[in-house]
Amino acid sequence: PFLFLFLSFFALCRVGGSGIDLRSKSRTISKPVEDPSELPKWNYDGSSTGQAPGEDSEVILYPQAIFKDPFRGGNNILVICDTYTPQGEPIPTNKRHMAAQIFSDPKVTAQVPWFGIEQEYTLMQRDVNWPLGWPVGGYPGPQGPYYCAVGSDKSFGRDISDAHYKACLYAGIEISGTNGEVMPGQWEYQVGPSVGIDAGDHIWASRYILERITEQAGVVLTLDPKPIQGDWNGAGCHTNYSTLSMREDGGFDVIKKAILNLSLRHDLHIAAYGEGNERRLTGLHETASISDFSWHFVYQGVANRGCSIRVGRETEDTWRTVARRQTWTRTP
Repeated sequence: PFLFLFLSFFALCRVGGSGIDLRSKSRTISKPVEDPSELPKWNYDGSSTGQAPGEDSEVILYPQAIFKDPFRGGNNILVICDTYTPQGEPIPTNKRHMAAQIFSDPKVTAQVPWFGIEQEYTLMQRDVNWPLGWPVGGYPGPQGPYYCAVGSDKSFGRDISDAHYKACLYAGIEISGTNGEVMPGQWEYQVGPSVGIDAGDHIWASRYILERITEQAGVVLTLDPKPIQGDWNGAGCHTNYSTLSMREDGGFDVIKKAILNLSLRHDLHIAAYGEGNERRLTGLHETASISDFSWHFVYQGVANRGCSIRVGRETEDTWRTVARRQTWTRTP
């Protein structure tokens, strides 16, 4: 996807050739709009983003989702776009096209898939490529006092985290929380619960806004899975997920079946999760090994963070309650 457009002014945003970099451009239009279908298609030079050859470089932007622009205010908007050839074919980095087809399938729509996405990120000092708050060329004290911490000696970048939170709320992004992370200079925010394709649009819009804010602050944003080697936590993007069937009576059996299906395709999924995860998923620092699939539930360490899938305590309590209720119902 390309991601973004404005109103009066509209900023077109999309993902670049690496699959994780964001690009944007701005355009003036004559009147406010409420739906992406009211916006014109546009184009850009794909040869400058690694998405098209120089001899046939035009890539077409299709507006897909609108958010209020927290930077310009007023009637200005941000618009998520995805990207196509002039012939109307999605280009290889346009993952949104296939996702939209899946999420529009009536069987999928009927399941009302919920996503809650936990995006971790690291703030880096611009000129030295070293985490914010760390002594240049040196290290802070060991991990322990930084997670959800308060204080200028333990929390680095709160102004950026708070500005991002406020901007996302203004934009209409379904941001639901934020916190300082285990490694100093590292933060997390959560988007969701969001339904279907909205989850992808909202997380990409939130990443764009975060990068704009770090740009203004003169700080570098990285989503690298392991920006600092050694005894330091990496940065992931954990996904919470459920379907209607999982949330109804008998849902735990549906959950177990979904986990089994995931386990059978673990290698394929890992390959799709992006580059560099082998540096983070080592079995240490609250991670599972990249080569092993594991999950935990009742009496097996429900809160174990060193597994591929963790079924939370509230889920455990819910289905234990359901099981008791069903047992009581069957008792004469």
